[in-house]
Amino acid sequence: MQLSILFGGISWEHEISIVSAISLKKVLGNKIEHFIFADSSHHFYLIPAQNMKSSFFSSQDYKKCTRIEMRLGGFYAPSLFGNKPIASTMFINLIHGADGEDGTIASLLEFYKIPFIGPRIEACVLSFNKYLTKLYAKERGVKTLPFKVLRKHSPRNIESIGNDFPMIIKPNRLGSSIGVSVINSADEIDYAIDSAFEFDNEALIEPFIKGVKEYNLAGCKVAEGNNGDNEYIFSIIEEPSKKDLLDFENKYLDFSRTEQVLKADISENLEERIKEAFKKIYCDKFEGALIRCDFFVIDNEIYLNEINPIPGSLANYLFDDFVCVLENLSTHLPTKEPIKVSYKYIEKIQNAKGK
Repeated sequence: MQLSILFGGISWEHEISIVSAISLKKVLGNKIEHFIFADSSHHFYLIPAQNMKSSFFSSQDYKKCTRIEMRLGGFYAPSLFGNKPIASTMFINLIHGADGEDGTIASLLEFYKIPFIGPRIEACVLSFNKYLTKLYAKERGVKTLPFKVLRKHSPRNIESIGNDFPMIIKPNRLGSSIGVSVINSADEIDYAIDSAFEFDNEALIEPFIKGVKEYNLAGCKVAEGNNGDNEYIFSIIEEPSKKDLLDFENKYLDFSRTEQVLKADISENLEERIKEAFKKIYCDKFEGALIRCDFFVIDNEIYLNEINPIPGSLANYLFDDFVCVLENLSTHLPTKEPIKVSYKYIEKIQNAKGK
């Protein structure tokens, strides 16, 4: 199986996407046939593997590469005899944040019938918006921390914010800890809210639990049983070794990980319950994607913290055989029933009118 990596996009997480793509180059090597970069003008460029270095993008040298176009069935490059298709058996959506995780690229790939690994439109909508993620988790029977949503220009009073410190304030539609603040007193609220509103017009407010146990699990569904007994591939469960809150710089380094991590030292019962919570979240909405769910465990209860529909470096470091995971997933992508378009109703109207 040959893969093509689609990365970049217009997002606050643009650089994170570049780092992820460079990391996957180290992990997948010659399994990657093409690197396709979407720049801040929404132009696509075909990047030679030897140029997959961060400085190549920051210097804007990528603009010297071949510009390509997305069309029915894939990407096309200009040639002497018109446009030539870029051969690839499978694409991976590795665009983090807006464009990649908000459904924009997914809708284009589906519209042009391009096979890809990544979240589909509904999955993007549910996971990109943290407020909708919480509503979805509740519907699926998975607990989340209590929360409030504050909109730009809304009153900043006790009723809308609360006074149960410490609390965490973050943009509603952004990841990588950008614009996130932990506050311990009322005099820190305005600055934290202003920081969140620099990146979004909605802020999510949650209690901050110091020293909470966090566990990360990645996986995907690779077969659907007749009786709902679906087959999943799971990664190891990781207990991230971190400070109370990872800032952007730490997350940036985290996204470049390629070395495997140690399995969390937890009971078999807790491991199974975390996997069951993952299945409830994944179900049929995230088919075709390799996702990572981050869970809290509080008083032996499992809470969903967030869904990462396109995790950094695709969470390769959590799997023993990452290539095998991608191969399995690529043969179990969701399909749509074909719709045969006919004009029989228009013809009936025309016949009735004698036209």
